[in-house]
Amino acid sequence: MSILKCGIIGLPNVGKSTLFNALTNAGAAVANYAFCTVDPNKGIVAIPDERLEQVKYCAGSPEKTEGSIEFVDIAGLVKGANQGEGLGNQFLSHIREMDALIHVLRGFEDENVGHIYGQPDIHEDLEVINLELILKDLETIDRRLEKTEKMLKTNKKIYHEEFEVLNYIKKQLEQGHNIKDLKLADKERKFIDYLNLLTQKPVLHVINVSETAFSNFEKRQALEKYQQKIEQTQGGECLAISAKLESELLELDPTEKDEFLEEFNLTDSGLNRLIKKAYQLLDLITFFTANENEARAWAIKRGTRAVKGAGQIHSDMEKGFIKAEVINWEELVNCGNFPRAKEEGKLRLEGKDYIIQEGDVITFRFNV
Repeated sequence: MSILKCGIIGLPNVGKSTLFNALTNAGAAVANYAFCTVDPNKGIVAIPDERLEQVKYCAGSPEKTEGSIEFVDIAGLVKGANQGEGLGNQFLSHIREMDALIHVLRGFEDENVGHIYGQPDIHEDLEVINLELILKDLETIDRRLEKTEKMLKTNKKIYHEEFEVLNYIKKQLEQGHNIKDLKLADKERKFIDYLNLLTQKPVLHVINVSETAFSNFEKRQALEKYQQKIEQTQGGECLAISAKLESELLELDPTEKDEFLEEFNLTDSGLNRLIKKAYQLLDLITFFTANENEARAWAIKRGTRAVKGAGQIHSDMEKGFIKAEVINWEELVNCGNFPRAKEEGKLRLEGKDYIIQEGDVITFRFNV
């Protein structure tokens, strides 16, 4: 089973590892000096889903297992990372392995935590990282252009098409555009998808703020303006989270946690909001399986066929796929259990090309 990865990136000392620790409770090293994190820290994070408990009840399953995403804490990038500054090439190669990126920006002031370039500035910090990713992509495109140019002498149409697309991409990068924001046709994307370019990856921006940013009205207004500007200029969404506050919440019981959130005018923890947004960023949906042993939520890419969904569970299920018995989770809950759902004709049989839908409860039939 493959788990999709979200890389946590940003400058040094912006709170990436603190956020990662809060997300995964994994105890990654946190210190006030650049490049504290050299090797990426990795942690599997469960995706909160209230539906799973109801599916578990209907199936009479004794256990439940949530879907999950892997979060990876990648060392801080600096100016010149694309040329190896601060072990930049090593860190950029870690980013290349990610499916999506969580870009953490420093929105807090703390005289005890230094900023690598002096005074924190959210938009300047944002541009440093964006530029490094763009420059690295330009390097990758230039290398591929050299190879493609040599192949032009074969006079095959495909190399001429590739050369044209690569030159267009290069020009857009030179103008400061991210590839993810370009409107490319599928036939154009096929020439770059395998390059795994950094600015092609979906990004969620997270401003790491102090606790008072939520409870102070003026600070909250200023924060909202920052978020709006980032969303307008960068596309996608921008969340505000206090990594320090989230760390403190982990130490509280549910009642204390709710009271603490209310004190800061928050209805849900920042971690829950971040996990859900990361889920959307990866374009994932959830389907469920449930039997006498376990009810389980599975995270898969939107548009996945039933046979590939079976393969997420076990390769044998994909190879020996016969059919999928499907019911929407709400229909199952309304019926109360699987036997009643079958009596009422709510269960339906689907073939291998069925596109799994959000909230499907599926029993895969297969022959090994």
